[in-house]
Formats: sequence, C-alpha cells, structure tokens
Amino acid sequence: MKTNNPKPRKGADGNGQMPEIERHPLEPFLPSNARVLFLGSFPPQPKRWCMEFYYPNFGNDHWRIEGHIWFGNRDHFVDAEKKCFRKDNIIKFLNDKGIAFFDTARAVRRLKNNASDAFLEIVEPTDIEALLRQLPVCHAIATTGEKATAEVCRQYGIEQLPAVGSRTKLRIGLALYRLPSSSRAYPLAFEKKCAAYQRMFDEL
Repeated sequence: MKTNNPKPRKGADGNGQMPEIERHPLEPFLPSNARVLFLGSFPPQPKRWCMEFYYPNFGNDHWRIEGHIWFGNRDHFVDAEKKCFRKDNIIKFLNDKGIAFFDTARAVRRLKNNASDAFLEIVEPTDIEALLRQLPVCHAIATTGEKATAEVCRQYGIEQLPAVGSRTKLRIGLALYRLPSSSRAYPLAFEKKCAAYQRMFDEL
C-alpha cells in the first residue's frame, strides 16, 4: 500500500539515520580591542587538530599567512619539530593586534565524515550581532569560505555574495571582507592569499 510518509533522509552511514549534532568545541575568542572578527564555518574533526584553537589543522595555512604578513616569516607560529602551531604565541599576538575569532555555526551535522563545508549542515547559526556587542571597536568581519560568507550575508540580508578578495557593506560601521581560503585545497598561490589578507589589514 502506498503511503505519503517521506523517505528517511540518509545520513553519513547510509542507513537512514541523521548524523549526530556537533556543538562548537571552542569558546569565541574576543579581545576587547578587536577591530576585525574572523568567522569560519566550523572546526574540523578533532582528529585533524594539532592544537585547541582556531585553524587547528597543521595542513591549513592560516597561521602561516599571519606569520608571513606580520613577521615576514611564514613559520613564525610553526613548531616544526612537534608539527603543531605555537598556541601561546598566537594568542598573545591576537590580543596585541586586536583580532577576534569564532565561526558562523554553533552546532552542525556533518553529512559526510569529513571537514568539507559542502557537507556541513548548520543546525544552530551563530548570533553574529551578539558577538559584535562584545567587541566595541570592531568594524569588520572576515570570512574565508563560501559557507561562512553565505551565512553572514543571510543574517544581514545581503543577496549577492561578494567575490573572493573583495568587501561589501553589511550595515553602518560594519564591512565584510571575503578572503581566500587558507586551505591548501583552495587553488591560489600562498603569496596571492597573503596579498589579499594584507590589503584588508592595511585598510583596517
């Protein structure tokens, strides 16, 4: 007998069960002097971490980009012997420079067992304005991926996503910079990624 019951949505294991909801494992990093707030999508799975902080995957170049821009040395924050980043140095640097970090999702489902944004379902979006109320001198958001950019634009009613390397106005006193992804899977030379980040920091 035919019924109107919808078919169960297949999860990562293909058995019709939805993947478990993951809640964000890190607290927002919000220095009171922050002038820019970096918003990613969601951290990778813990098995990919080399430290308990943002951009924890040793294969991701975010902290190498920051090292190159601010110190002229892409390995400034790298502990090559331990194959990890120097978390204490990073935190001191971010507090000194006024750079904040969180993600656009507080809870997600991974529809496949990987870190790809394409298979990341946002269950609970971050209240971005609530974060900004804790950052009195912040007037810029930086995103480094399409999903994060799309979520920021959704919350501010922006229909057209800015192109990579450009910026757009979200509201009075707040701009969105869409930067190239620091993932090595993103097809852009390291030096060109650094140049895009440098332009944003120069303007701020």
